[in-house]
Amino acid sequence: MLACAMTANLPASNPIQRWPLPYEDLLDARPLAQIDLVVIHCTELPDLAMARDYGQRVLYPKFPDGRGTGNSGHYYLDRDGGTFEFARPEAIAHHVRGYNPRSLGIELVNTGRYPHWLDSRHQAMDEPYPSAQIDALIALLAHLRTLCPNLRQIAGHEDLDTEQVPASDDPTLPVARKRDPGPLFPWPQVLAATPLRPIAADDATPRALPGS
Repeated sequence: MLACAMTANLPASNPIQRWPLPYEDLLDARPLAQIDLVVIHCTELPDLAMARDYGQRVLYPKFPDGRGTGNSGHYYLDRDGGTFEFARPEAIAHHVRGYNPRSLGIELVNTGRYPHWLDSRHQAMDEPYPSAQIDALIALLAHLRTLCPNLRQIAGHEDLDTEQVPASDDPTLPVARKRDPGPLFPWPQVLAATPLRPIAADDATPRALPGS
């Protein structure tokens, strides 16, 4: 399944594996100094293979022949801590509405609400995050701070996309469009291990840009 190239950016026991999206080169570029925020997501899918399939889907055509980009984070962390780079940090990926130009997206493989994402009866997010996955996240955050000189802030997807939408089972009931990484994400552990701070309330103003 995997066709990845190893890099030496993380400890040898768990290097980042390059697995670029087919449309990576079509993503807009930016200087690393533009990045000041990292956003933590969970895939809300059962495994890395399905997350890859969703990430490869072209949702924003750019050319008449159908080529374009889709919704994806920059990095994907599997349950065993395997770390995959789908898009270079210099690329503006579509992973969070309004914050894409300034942020990096990290996706943790986790079922979340799958497959009933917007069903009001299935809003629990009860899969815990394995220690290997969180250890890999902490190592990746440390690495990204060496790459991005202005990286200072961190947020969950649910902190930035707070839209309520009609439930799929009952349109009269509102449910959260995004709940990831969810209530079982160990924020105290992660924040204790990194100097990154939660995004300030007065800096959490989205802009109308595409993203998931």
